[in-house]
Amino acid sequence: MRSGFVALVGRPNVGKSSLVNAICGTKVSIVSDKPQTTRFRIRGVLTRPDSQIVFVDTPGLHKPVTALGERVNATALESTGDADVVLLVVDATQPIGTGDQWVAGRFDVSRAVIVVNKIDRVGRPALLAQLARAAEFGAEAYFPVSARTGEGVAALVDYVSSRLPEGPAYFPDDVVSDLPDEEWVAELVREQLLQVTRDELPYSIATRVTEWEWPRVRCEIIVERESQKGMVIGKGGAVLKAVGEAVRRQMPPGVFIELHVKVDKDWQRRPDRVERLGY
Repeated sequence: MRSGFVALVGRPNVGKSSLVNAICGTKVSIVSDKPQTTRFRIRGVLTRPDSQIVFVDTPGLHKPVTALGERVNATALESTGDADVVLLVVDATQPIGTGDQWVAGRFDVSRAVIVVNKIDRVGRPALLAQLARAAEFGAEAYFPVSARTGEGVAALVDYVSSRLPEGPAYFPDDVVSDLPDEEWVAELVREQLLQVTRDELPYSIATRVTEWEWPRVRCEIIVERESQKGMVIGKGGAVLKAVGEAVRRQMPPGVFIELHVKVDKDWQRRPDRVERLGY
């Protein structure tokens, strides 16, 4: 039996969360087209007859301009030190540049695996050119994959499994994530809000479950300014209603979700508020 932890790191929007979901065969992390969707470590567990692999989805590494940005960067970098294997994920559709190089310089890339994701969106000549650029990092191995179609994912998982040390299973066979139910519901609410909000608003939103008396769940949505409150509620409460309905469809039947919007001025720039919100 082999077991261990595999950290996925990379710039925002390279598809780390989508890849973890594809590997685990279920939704472990929320996804959106907004950069920096992931804000803390989320573990997805894949148990096979001969191994248990704990994939650690991390926030996208970027140049921070707020206390929240500094915190999520630190979270991602801490994960590389605890991992048995590090996967550096790059985007097949974007040139490998200084951002990827900066990420690669945060750990020993010679012992890492580079994963070129989104290969379903590029032609073979472009993919080969991207792999050639990735080879300049001097990593241990390279895998082209598509989280969307699943191409190349099985080969990547087989290789990662072979790299793990011998050891016991860390989780029961039926566990696919270690995220508590309350945090998962808060993430589902934030995911839906990311889909309907734009500009700077998605980054000003935080969510947390404040009451859990099944089947009643109360979730608080935090924004930074009074003007943002109305945007999240929507005309006649339309946005909140749509968000609540979308979240309920992903939960067991009978659940009742209460959504409340609260203003906490400039919360993501205040380290004490960032910490209090669990980041």
